[in-house]
Amino acid sequence: MREYYSITELTREFDISTRTLRFYEDEGLVQPVRRGRTRLFRPSDRHLIRQIMRGKRLGFSINEIREIIQMYRAPPGEVGQLKLMIKRIEEKREDLRQKRRDLEETLAELDQAEESCVERLVELGVNT
Repeated sequence: MREYYSITELTREFDISTRTLRFYEDEGLVQPVRRGRTRLFRPSDRHLIRQIMRGKRLGFSINEIREIIQMYRAPPGEVGQLKLMIKRIEEKREDLRQKRRDLEETLAELDQAEESCVERLVELGVNT
C-alpha cells in the first residue's frame, strides 16, 4: 500500500476537480498532510473520498456525509455509523418513493390536460 497520493492522482482516479478536493478538505472531510504548499493524501483520505463519492451518488448532502464520517471517528464507531447509514438510506428511499408518486401524479395530470385539449380540438372540428 502506498504511503501518499497526490491531489492530481486522486482527481484523475475519482474524476473530480482539485477544487472539489480542496472543498472536502475545507469541510473537514479529509485531512491531507501538508508539505509546504503540497497536499499529500493518505490511503485513509483516499478511502474517505471514495465514501464521499458514494454518498453523493446516493443523494446524500455534504452535511449528511460529514455526520456519517464523524460517527465512524468517534463513539459509537462503526456500529453507530452503520445504523445511521441504514436510517439515512431508509429516509432517501422514502424521499425517492414520494418523488415517484409526485411524478406519477403529474404525468396523470398532463395526460388529462392533453386529453381535454384533444377533445376540444375535435369539438372545434380540427383534425389532430
